[in-house]
Amino acid sequence: MKGRFSVVGIGPGDPELITRKAARIIGEAGVVAYHAGVRKQSHARRIAADLIPTGAVEEELRYPVTTGTTDHPGGYVGALADFYDECDDRVTAHLEAGRDVVLLAEGDPLFYGSSMYLVDRLRDRFETEVVPGVPAYVAATAGLALPLVRQTDVLTVLPGTLPEPELARRLADTDGAIIMKLGRTFPAVRNALAAAGRLEGARYIERASMPEERWLPVAEVDPATVPYFSLIVVPGDSGREATGERMRKTDASVSRLAALAPHPADARETKAAELLVIGLGPGPDGWLTPEASAALAEVDHVVGYAPYVNRVPQRAGLTRHASGNTVEVDRARFALDLAQQGERVAVVSGGDAGVFGMAAAVYEAAEGEQYADVPVRVLPGVSAIQAVAARAGAPIGADFAVVSLSDRLKPWPVIERRLRAIAEADLVLGIYNPASRSRREQVVEAQKLLLEHRSPDTVVIVGRDVGRAEESLEVTTLAALDADSIDMKCLLLIGASTTRVTRSGAVWTPRWVE
Repeated sequence: MKGRFSVVGIGPGDPELITRKAARIIGEAGVVAYHAGVRKQSHARRIAADLIPTGAVEEELRYPVTTGTTDHPGGYVGALADFYDECDDRVTAHLEAGRDVVLLAEGDPLFYGSSMYLVDRLRDRFETEVVPGVPAYVAATAGLALPLVRQTDVLTVLPGTLPEPELARRLADTDGAIIMKLGRTFPAVRNALAAAGRLEGARYIERASMPEERWLPVAEVDPATVPYFSLIVVPGDSGREATGERMRKTDASVSRLAALAPHPADARETKAAELLVIGLGPGPDGWLTPEASAALAEVDHVVGYAPYVNRVPQRAGLTRHASGNTVEVDRARFALDLAQQGERVAVVSGGDAGVFGMAAAVYEAAEGEQYADVPVRVLPGVSAIQAVAARAGAPIGADFAVVSLSDRLKPWPVIERRLRAIAEADLVLGIYNPASRSRREQVVEAQKLLLEHRSPDTVVIVGRDVGRAEESLEVTTLAALDADSIDMKCLLLIGASTTRVTRSGAVWTPRWVE
């Protein structure tokens, strides 16, 4: 019979935090395996030393590299892949021989643990059990005796290896946070905490639950002294202290936006600030205009659909308010309320805010006397149709029209009439929002309608995620267009009768009509 593979969490360092189940399994082990760092003794073995049976076979799985350089032809990733293959072979040999193997894992085995890579390799071939352990951050927060999160607070666990801007954004968008994987990343992590307005109140803990445990405010830590066994705790309470209860949540629901909105009783006796509506472009930072970038650097609040708010770099003093995709007017009213109280606010949109973006929603919300004193200014951005057209060549070099196929705000018969009129006028047609998960028929119907008026050979461009890593551009025909492959990430350009494709594959439409 094959042996049983057990992965046992042994907690953060204090042997008394090993669970009774983990202690029993270790005490019955015939083979005990554990990882060890380069030229270091295994911390896992040290924690569980008193539990390992005298006659047990020990398998030390020593890393070939951790944070240093390697001459492996595959670099760090290749060296680690070979290492885990070797670990697999060594453990498999025992299991195939019928010997049970217990792998010691610091903290919890499946929480940023090295043991998970062996679990991935072995669980389908051998009987496998994972015994949970006390994670390091639990011991750290217990040692500080500070509540981490309360009631509806959101807790986010972050690796310090994230890019600094991404780390700052996520810290600004959560209540409580744990930051793991410090060491050389510590300076960037501290910068991210400062940018998110969360440095004050953040606590640094090293070697939690061990005799040499120590903690400090993050602002007082010497980066040169930060070991691997360290982490940062950002209590949820510190977020409330830093930003105030009124502004601390960044939820996506209409009710949350309503709850966040300032009340008339809270209004300051100050002049309303100008509300900016900013187009961020289709994606790349290089497509954000200098005017927009400068404006975003000056505001105190950013309001918008979550994926667009996420694109705005976090910095100290900036409060983010992200919401869902179907609450445009509520979002606009929320921003207007802030501006009315003198807050510097930017409402952001992808592409150009005036092209199926937030600009119209802001003006809709601002109708009437309630917001008559709030000036609104729209800053242009590169639109999605411009980006797709530029990638393809010059398909909108002549007269063109733009239509959204979404029937959420207008009935489908209206869209049909407009498509028919554009087709009969022989204009190049840009189609936004062609399809979604729940809305699949509109693009099929649009294709049928256009084929009633246009040649089957009419040039069609399908731009997907243009400007992003997943970008693709397809040039096809109206008859060959695969409507089932179209989704919300796509923008379609339907050529006019004069639209042409060059030998190199570029698409262009002449400026003249014969």
